[in-house]
Amino acid sequence: MICGIDYGRTGAIALYYSDSDYLDIHDMPHIDKRVNGAALAALFEEFRPDHVMAEQINSFNMGRQSALNFGRGIGVIDGVLAALKIPRTEVQPVKWKRHFHLNKDKGAARAAATRLFPTYAEPFTRVMDHTRAEAALLALYLHQTGDRT
Repeated sequence: MICGIDYGRTGAIALYYSDSDYLDIHDMPHIDKRVNGAALAALFEEFRPDHVMAEQINSFNMGRQSALNFGRGIGVIDGVLAALKIPRTEVQPVKWKRHFHLNKDKGAARAAATRLFPTYAEPFTRVMDHTRAEAALLALYLHQTGDRT
């Protein structure tokens, strides 16, 4: 099983079982405005991925407080993965989006996830579900490309 993560407090986690084409989507666990590391660790202890794919991010166009909060969340996620010895790879947004013929439009990611995972399309129906769609597409990108560099 492999995993795609869309970072952030409002992010998502997609667990993809490629042998059965099963997709399991989870919203990022959080308490107040912070990623809940204990809940995330419990999820990964129960459903232990072989590898995690995440988007390589930066803090351009973020205010200082937003960048700090976002960085804290990524630190919690990275800390949980490191403690559980789950390898993680980051891919540039342009690279994985080009693979699926996407642009910056979040709706396009939802449409692609719905098309590529028609049995599991329900989690992608709302506008705010773009994080779920991107997490699912990151997991599928890892499966299709094997990019673990």
